[in-house]
Amino acid sequence: MYYTYILSSEDDKAKKYYGFTTNLKERIEYHNAGKVTSTKNFRPWKITFYAAFTNKETALAFEGYLKTASGKAFANKRLLY
Repeated sequence: MYYTYILSSEDDKAKKYYGFTTNLKERIEYHNAGKVTSTKNFRPWKITFYAAFTNKETALAFEGYLKTASGKAFANKRLLY
């Protein structure tokens, strides 16, 4: 399985991170251990959304979309509560 996910900082709710992985549990641990440069200053993180795909290209395309302005607007309106 391939996953596209959205993380939210528990300390700063406005901070979001959009990513792709094949192992959600391992990846969130990696983020919270401070091993990802772009997320280490806003720990701890929690997964607020994820979608599972059987196709890697589809998961990567959805991640790319979520990183656009329209994708972020869609996520804020439809995926994040």
